Amino acid sequence: MQTLIQDQDIPWTDIEPGIQRKVMAHNAQMMLVKVLFSQGAVGSLHHHPHTQASYVSKGKFEVNISGIKKILQAGDVYFVPSEVVHGVVCLEDGELIDVFNPSREDFL
Repeated sequence: MQTLIQDQDIPWTDIEPGIQRKVMAHNAQMMLVKVLFSQGAVGSLHHHPHTQASYVSKGKFEVNISGIKKILQAGDVYFVPSEVVHGVVCLEDGELIDVFNPSREDFL
């Protein structure tokens, strides 16, 4: 497990059109992921057993959690309990910093 991580050392992975991610750090209990979105890209509605906290580091997103939608921008945060349906639409090029508990094995 790395404890001092430099952004430049981790490549972006394409996941969907207009969406890339970097798994920055993880262990069995927690994972931190950067997700880059182009304007108009959609993080489709989905759910998972992991608890998720997401920080909007850049841009503007329409966030949908259990059918409740709100526009969030740089500096804002959203929290997703386990198994709750959620997704985003990127309104301006942006970046999310996602933290998952436990780690998302499917991202590795």
